[in-house]
Amino acid sequence: MNELHRKILLDLARKTIAAKLSGKNYGLDLIPKEFQAKHGVFVTLHKHGELRGCIGYIQPVKSLYLGVKENALNAAFHDPRFPALRKEELKEIELEISILSVPQKLEFKEPKEPIQKLRPKIDGVILEKKGHQATFLPQVWEQIPDPFEFLQHLSWKAGLGPDAWKDAAIYTYQAEVFSEEQ
Repeated sequence: MNELHRKILLDLARKTIAAKLSGKNYGLDLIPKEFQAKHGVFVTLHKHGELRGCIGYIQPVKSLYLGVKENALNAAFHDPRFPALRKEELKEIELEISILSVPQKLEFKEPKEPIQKLRPKIDGVILEKKGHQATFLPQVWEQIPDPFEFLQHLSWKAGLGPDAWKDAAIYTYQAEVFSEEQ
């Protein structure tokens, strides 16, 4: 994405949330060709540097355009960890968009291999086991830089025990991340 496209997507996310708070809908009159391709995409809201909502699609199931709109609304109003965003909060929110690559399975035979193969601050990680699934975007490495702890926390997020990652399916992906702060 070039800088103009990044700005348009961030503006799309913000104006979509603002329109919903006003009881309206928002959309672009002309959707650039680059926004029509399917991508995994997350929209993250921060308030005063703290997480305020984050929801997205890991797989490329919708166009980038629709993914940004839907996930902006979901992060603002449907993240179960937070109450719905209030109109007066919008000016305090900073938006971040993560456009994901297609996840690839991380092959390993020994439990220590994922720890050695993961690339902190580069790889987003998906853990799947017995119908449970969770992901951490690459940005989470900033809070949990140790690969062992990263996988333990991801196991907990999936609703499993801390060692569940040792025999789970693990996938990695990368993300192009940009925010209003930049």
